[in-house]
Amino acid sequence: MVALAQRSREVQASALASGALVPLATEVLPLPGCDPFVVRRLISATPKHLKRAGPKANPFRPWDPRLEVKQLHHHVVLLNKYPVQPGHLLLINNHWAPQNGWLQQQDWSAVVDLWRQQDGLWFFNSCPEAGASQPHRHLQLLPRQAEEASCPLVNQLISAGDGGSTAWGGAMASRSIPAPSELQAEHLLEAYQELAQELEFGDPELDAKPRGFYNLLFARGWMAMVARSRESHAGFSVNALGFAGYLLATEGCDLQWLQQHGPLELLAAVSS
Repeated sequence: MVALAQRSREVQASALASGALVPLATEVLPLPGCDPFVVRRLISATPKHLKRAGPKANPFRPWDPRLEVKQLHHHVVLLNKYPVQPGHLLLINNHWAPQNGWLQQQDWSAVVDLWRQQDGLWFFNSCPEAGASQPHRHLQLLPRQAEEASCPLVNQLISAGDGGSTAWGGAMASRSIPAPSELQAEHLLEAYQELAQELEFGDPELDAKPRGFYNLLFARGWMAMVARSRESHAGFSVNALGFAGYLLATEGCDLQWLQQHGPLELLAAVSS
């Protein structure tokens, strides 16, 4: 069996050659007062999925086989077509499942399967108001080496707890989870449902779908959920990675506003 990392590199090379993979060129902006956030400016043309104008075709039905890394029982692992970071993976349901529905046991089983082969930062955007660009269910993984921090705001995400006030004033809750080598799908499902109940998003046994908008982030040892109120502010589209400390400035973003008010005020404007 070819190791996942090696298979991912092979697919990246072939997808680049065929034009199926379109990495986005960016530059890090040294903005005083924004540390520890990493703010990147998009140099490439803005991809269609970031323009958010009108209904979009589902890119996962069917998915592009040139981006396929691995098939699981109910899911497929794909390369993100427009990555900022090389190796950005998407875990998609191989049959229709709504992004704004509850994550299920089979989703968490697929996460565990993939996570045991590739460590990293996982994230999920529950709906357009939380930064989701597609309605077909997909979780995302940014690979990390064992010695790397998962994200710039990892300490804050781990210590959130209790759904209380955060540094940006929004509602967030977190839980400890076992290391990937010890993880079972039940651990992740339980943590996810506890966070949803703590932030008053409901219960999958009682509610057809979550009662609100949220982002989910998880990495080695922790899981955090953030309540959202809207998708953007000052021209910045914010998904889960914003709460991890990563911001992408595209055309129309007000960098002067960001420097004057800071990233935490941006997060406060889009969280609840």
